[in-house]
Amino acid sequence: MSSARTGPLVRWTGYALVAVLFAIACAFLSNWQFSRNGERSEELRVVEQNYDAAPVPLGEVVPAGSVLDPDDEWRPVELSGRYLADQQLLVRNRPHGGTAAFEVLVPFLLEDGRVILVNRGWIPPGADQAEPDAVPAPPAGTVTVEARLRPEEAAPRSGRSAPDGQVPTINLGLVAERLPADTSAALQPSLYALMAREDPAVSPAPSALEVPSEDPGPHLSYAIQWILFAIMGFVFIGYIIRTELRHRREDREDESHEGPTRRADAVPVVDDLGEKAGRARRRRDPDASEEDALLDAAGSERRS
Repeated sequence: MSSARTGPLVRWTGYALVAVLFAIACAFLSNWQFSRNGERSEELRVVEQNYDAAPVPLGEVVPAGSVLDPDDEWRPVELSGRYLADQQLLVRNRPHGGTAAFEVLVPFLLEDGRVILVNRGWIPPGADQAEPDAVPAPPAGTVTVEARLRPEEAAPRSGRSAPDGQVPTINLGLVAERLPADTSAALQPSLYALMAREDPAVSPAPSALEVPSEDPGPHLSYAIQWILFAIMGFVFIGYIIRTELRHRREDREDESHEGPTRRADAVPVVDDLGEKAGRARRRRDPDASEEDALLDAAGSERRS
């Protein structure tokens, strides 16, 4: 195989390998988006199943010594006991009301001796400082709370901390570090409760947190887009190869047309030269005849 043909084949093979690698990357990203879409669909299913369900006693959903089942997230429960108001904490940097707000966490001592962390809602930062101007106090004495169960949040990977009386996230390990030892020992693991209402109710109270979004997110459309990108990669490489083949074919056609044209152009040149030479010979022939006649006449006179 000539080097003229080997060069394009090597180049086109490189193009194909690039397209294959690009398609593999697109497949990986598409699969990741499909996984994200599946997770989001499961989240929406749990919200739809549990959010508006009738509240039941906590012990029916999370018995003592157990942890929260993921399928019970957002499940409304009834809590009976009292707030440990002097152990109240704030979660900082929560996005509410278009600002970096705070969420109010208060340990709640249940009648069975367990302590469950109750998120009472959010409050804005202060007018002249980052910390809130005031934190609404929970109701005193025996209280009945209707709340929805939520899993604890992960600890921050950055290792960020918070000032005294605050935590960077609702992670029960971090919360336990800020509570007295007896409260930490009785703290219900794996979950906290998001308050829906209290009896008796108090005013002012923190603002209620937003209802969970029903938006499925863009994951499915992104997954399909990555598949289309992979297909477009092969189409683009095919277009490049096809374009090069067309250019090479056009070059060969031009070369084949130029060869006969040059030969055809050369023939008239030769013919023209021959025709001109013939005309010159024809012009010289009468002159030569006249010269011969004069020479013959001069010779005759000398002989006589």
